[in-house]
Amino acid sequence: MFPSKKSLELCEKAHSLIPGGAHTYSKGDDQVSSNAPRFLLRGKGSRVWDLDGNEYVDWGMGLRSVILGHVYPEVVSAVKEAVDLGSNMCRPHPFEVELAELMNEVIPSAEMVKFAKNGSDGTTSAVKLARVHSGREKVAVCKEQPFFSVDDWFIGSTIMNAGIPKAIRDLTVKFGYNDLDSVKLLFEENPDEIACIFMEGTTGVPPKNNFLQKAIDIAHEHGALFVMDEVITGFRYGLGGVQAYFDVKPDLCIFGKAMANGFSVSAIAGRRDVMELGGIRHDKERVFLLSTTHGAELHGLAAAKAAINVMKEKDVSKKVWETGDKFMSEFNRISAENGMDKFIYMEGYGCSPIAMFVDEDGAPDFKLKTYVMQELFREGGVMFPGYFAPSFSHTDEDISKSVSVFDKAIKKAKEAKADGFEKHIQGDVIKPVFRKYN
Repeated sequence: MFPSKKSLELCEKAHSLIPGGAHTYSKGDDQVSSNAPRFLLRGKGSRVWDLDGNEYVDWGMGLRSVILGHVYPEVVSAVKEAVDLGSNMCRPHPFEVELAELMNEVIPSAEMVKFAKNGSDGTTSAVKLARVHSGREKVAVCKEQPFFSVDDWFIGSTIMNAGIPKAIRDLTVKFGYNDLDSVKLLFEENPDEIACIFMEGTTGVPPKNNFLQKAIDIAHEHGALFVMDEVITGFRYGLGGVQAYFDVKPDLCIFGKAMANGFSVSAIAGRRDVMELGGIRHDKERVFLLSTTHGAELHGLAAAKAAINVMKEKDVSKKVWETGDKFMSEFNRISAENGMDKFIYMEGYGCSPIAMFVDEDGAPDFKLKTYVMQELFREGGVMFPGYFAPSFSHTDEDISKSVSVFDKAIKKAKEAKADGFEKHIQGDVIKPVFRKYN
């Protein structure tokens, strides 16, 4: 299977009109094998269809944002009703209060909430609040976690930091996950300078020896805040997010992605005394927290309300965990049976499993990943963008079909690895998003 002439021509047109050919780097052509579909046209449940009419079991689910399933009836119905009310108003709408109340109910650390459109809106706002609250400028981020924001405070700390002044780059420092000594060292090396510890609860590796709570304690001991990025983990690990799963309470947290089943809504939530710094009912210096014209679009808020209520009523996270655990078990079984489990395996938590493609030294093997993806698309029927996002709509049939296709791809990968991937890969090898040059 290979994209049609029509798809390839549209792809070239996209690159002539859009830097990178897409509006998210994760959707770029450099993130998939050369025979991957160039465009996806529509989705329904756990399936998607490309521009050429091919159907796939979708394990990407809108960059992990679709947790219930594509075009989920209750969400779509709520959106359609909201559209008839208008898209935006010049004064607040009751939906804003209703969704805020719902978020405060289900998120353990939420006392106040502010809505926006994407995760970076929330994460950057959290950094601003932490800086105001502490009177400090530096942010400590977890070095193993790949992405927190499109804004300078984070991107400046990556290898892809072109265009960002050194003065800003120097304000972000890094510690290691599960490495409490590295957290302590940062505060020793930067006395009274760190505004907050900023991290995800997990990206698949479990916290050890009560790491999260101890990191919170260290932050508070030094007058800093603890900020948890729940853009990916929120609702996927459970209704209360990963903070509820690990029973910790961050000062601030940020949600997005699954919050509205793919619709554009995000939120920053947390302690009242910190959040209120961005309000108007205090006599302190004003803080420009968030002011987004589209942050309270009615259809987005309606989608979030509907999605969260479905997740409450149907115990969605339980089904998502079960699906992911089953798929991970089957995936690792077939990799072991093919003698490739040292190089291809899945790990992490069932609600958000991670596919690993590594070489003999355990380093990422992009040739192996590219070849497996190439053979998946050649075989057809499985949309694998490099990660897995089980949803409420995935079925045992989806798992069986996907395992069968992966089995064939892994068998071929074993042979290609022995023969040399360069002889078998069509087109370019997948590249990491964060790199210095193209």
